[in-house]
This record gives sequence, C-alpha cells and structure tokens, in this order.
Amino acid sequence: MLAHILNSINDFFWDIPFLTFIVGIGLYFFIKSRLFPVVHFGHILRHTVFSSKKEQTTKEKGTVSPFEAVCIAIGGSVGVGCIGGVATAVATGGPGAVFWMWVWAFCGMMIKCVETALSCHFRSRNEKGEYYGGAIYFIEKGIGRQMHHAKFAKGLAIAFSIGFVAQFLGGSQVFTIAEILNKSFGMNMVVVTLIYSAFLFYIIFRGVPRIAAFATKVVPLMCILVVLGGLVIIAINYQVIPDVLYSIFHDAFTGTAATGGFTGAAVAKVIGDGVARSINSNEAGQGSSPFIYGSADTVHPVRQGLWGSFDVFVNTIVVCTITALVVLSTGDWSTGVKGATLTINAYESVFGYGGDIFLGIIALLFGLTTTTGWFAYYVSVINHGLRKKPHLRDRVISVFRYIYPLPNIIIVSSIVLTGNGPELFWTIVNITLIAPVFTNLLALFILRNKFWQLFKDYKARYMGVGTVDPNFYVFYEDDPEAYRREEAIRREGRDVQTKEMETCKANQ
Repeated sequence: MLAHILNSINDFFWDIPFLTFIVGIGLYFFIKSRLFPVVHFGHILRHTVFSSKKEQTTKEKGTVSPFEAVCIAIGGSVGVGCIGGVATAVATGGPGAVFWMWVWAFCGMMIKCVETALSCHFRSRNEKGEYYGGAIYFIEKGIGRQMHHAKFAKGLAIAFSIGFVAQFLGGSQVFTIAEILNKSFGMNMVVVTLIYSAFLFYIIFRGVPRIAAFATKVVPLMCILVVLGGLVIIAINYQVIPDVLYSIFHDAFTGTAATGGFTGAAVAKVIGDGVARSINSNEAGQGSSPFIYGSADTVHPVRQGLWGSFDVFVNTIVVCTITALVVLSTGDWSTGVKGATLTINAYESVFGYGGDIFLGIIALLFGLTTTTGWFAYYVSVINHGLRKKPHLRDRVISVFRYIYPLPNIIIVSSIVLTGNGPELFWTIVNITLIAPVFTNLLALFILRNKFWQLFKDYKARYMGVGTVDPNFYVFYEDDPEAYRREEAIRREGRDVQTKEMETCKANQ
C-alpha cells in the first residue's frame, strides 16, 4: 500500500510539467551562456584541476581551499547513486534514460556554475572568520535584500530548507553499501549499517577540517578506481558498444519495448528517470554542493563556479556514464534486477568474485565521502539559521554530530524489515528531491541578472572579453553598506556569545 502511494507521488511530480521546468531553466542558462561549459571546457580545466594554488586563492583566509571544496563536493555527489541509482534508472527507464542523464549533465555544468557563483558572491562570514554560503544565503540576500522581496524570500528559503533536510532522511548511501555487501558477502544489511555509522561518526566528529582532509585523500583515488574498473569491462565488451550507443539515442525519444524481465518504459518515464538520477548524482540544481563551495577561498565567484562545472563533468559525464555503459554492455539491465545488485551482476560477469570485492571497496569509499560531505552542507545550514546565536549554534552542531548517522540506521532497517527493495528506495529519494530542486532553480532564475553581471565581470577580468567595471562589487560584502550590515550581525552574535559566557560564569 505504502509502495503504491509513494510510486504514485513520484510519477505525478516527475512528469512532463516538472521536467519541462527543470530542463527549461537548465537550457536557458546553458544557451544564454553560449554553451560556455562546452565551448570553453579548456578554460575550465586550465583554471581548475590544472591551475596553481596561487592562482586560485585570495589573501583572505577561507574555510577551505578551492581544491578541498571540490573534493568535498565531488565526494558529496559521486556517491553510491552512481552505482545503484544509475543502474535503477537504466533498469526502469531503459537505455534512453542515459541520454537524458547526459542532457541534464551538460545543462547541469552551467547550473552548478550559476548556483556556486551566487553562493560565493552572497556568502557570509561568521564571528570566527569562517565563510559559509549556499541557496539560503543567496535567497535571503539576493531576493530578500537586494530585490526587496523579504517575505517571499523567507518563504522560499523555508521551503528549500524543509526539502533539503528531508534528504537527510534518505540514507541512500548506506542502503546501497549494505545492499552490495549483502549480495556479495552475505552480510546482514542492518549490521553493515551500524558498522558504517560508526566509521561515519569518527570522520565527522572533528568537523569540516577533518572532512576536507579525508576527501582530498580519498576522492581522487575512488574516481580513478571506478573509471579504470569500468573501462576494463567496456573494453572486453567493445563489440556491443555501437549497439548500446544506438539504443541510448533511439530509446530516448521512443521509449523502450519490454524485453526479458524489463517491463518497458514510456518516454516520460525515460526522461524522468534520467533527469532524476542525473540530479541525484551530480546535484546540479539541487542546491547542496554550493554550501561547501561558498566556503572556498577564491578570487572570484565564477572562478569557483568553474570548479562546480568540473564537478558535474567528473560525476556524470565520466563516472555515471561508465556505470551505465557497464550495465548496458553486459546485457544484465533487462533481467528484471534493479539497484546495486544489477551493477554487481555486471561486474561479476567479467571479474567473478573479484568484482564483488572491487565494488564493495568502491561503495564504502563512495558512501563515506558522500555522507561526510553532506554533513558539511548541514553545518552550513545551521550556521545560517543560528548565526545570531553562536553559542547555541555550536551546541546544535555538537549534538548534530551524534544525530546525523541515525537516519541511516532507521531507513535501512525499515526497508529491510518490510521486505521492500531498491526500486521503492530510489522512489523515496526521487520524492525528496522535488522541493529543493524546484525552490533552488526558481531562485536561480529570479537572480539570473545578478549572475550575468558576475559572468560578464569574470570574462572581462580573466578572459579579456569586455571592459572591467571598477565600481562592480565582486563579492556582496565588497559593498560598504552590505559589509556594515553583515558586520552588525556578527557584532550582535559576538555580544550574545559574550553575555552567555558571562551568565555561565555567574552561575558557576
């Protein structure tokens, strides 16, 4: 009964109207930028992964470096959704889902650039000198203050926050990890969840600095491993790759007829599964990774936006595509199996038991980098909500460390004990995406003129296109009036903290 209700909700929202809204905004930014992520992909590479540390940073101290930010962001997005989520999209939506995953990926490269740039521009600095940014920051300051729509901005920020927090209840990473280890090694999924949660707590206990250190070591390694493993399988099955590519493009516009255990999919289903999995994997438009990108020490908001574009490219165009081609080239996608089990079967067909071990290691790395990265995102949300009450903020963050792993245990245990499978699980994930995606993309469109101003300024300063306006404020707080307002908030926070400390001393 519950499964039927949730599937109905998912089908209702992830249909043509909502998909038109999502893809339409993505295409707007992509086309108006003159296909910037594609045409200037070389520029993106030169000023991200191939740039020097000196080029990227400012003289001010940020919370994290640009490279640490992108490692946390990629770690937060390149999760087990790239294993179980992509496989489920192919199993339910057919090969055509991969095409629509690509469509949103290219649009998403620009969308991620936009939301990252706005997040950096409108970011806040707390009384400790730490920078935090994200959707709720540019909604409040951009729509609320600069555009003078305070009530609308407040409602939009609340709606986004509720949807964003709902994803906290998803538990997608640990579910897929538990599924893989159960299928491969017969391990109890609930026990796996408990052990995983203990590792998670160890990493997040010391906060964002430890998360950043963990991500910079693990993220490059895990991306290399999954690319190499997938390419081996694709190379072995190279003869069927032309047919696979044909089916991806053909079925994207025709749907897929039923074959084997596959029930077939209508075009709307194909598009919905492809776009939903693309958003869930690369998080473009979801409003999540800008929370950490907004903390980066960067010379220009759009410069950090380039890292966002690179993030989407690595996640979807590289990692997710390889997973999809692995599943399709082995032929297991039409057997009726879904979720991570489908990916396991594909790896087993080539590597045997070694495929189980390989995916088990990859899943653990993917899961830990994602769940720790999302902890950093929620810390940013807490900092925004309680920035006028720093003492309470620190207490909430401290308590949240202990609470954060609990939904993993609850969700996995519930699904296992009720006998439901991965298809229902990914339906739940789809539903939790609706509110943050809608509100975030709406905010980006409302603030489009501010982004184009930043974009124009960046091209003038760093690409030799146009003339630099010396009166343009690159960052929100470069405006003296905005700085005074933000400093007043920080001063209020320091005063409150001082009073609380004095009260504590008096009560001792």
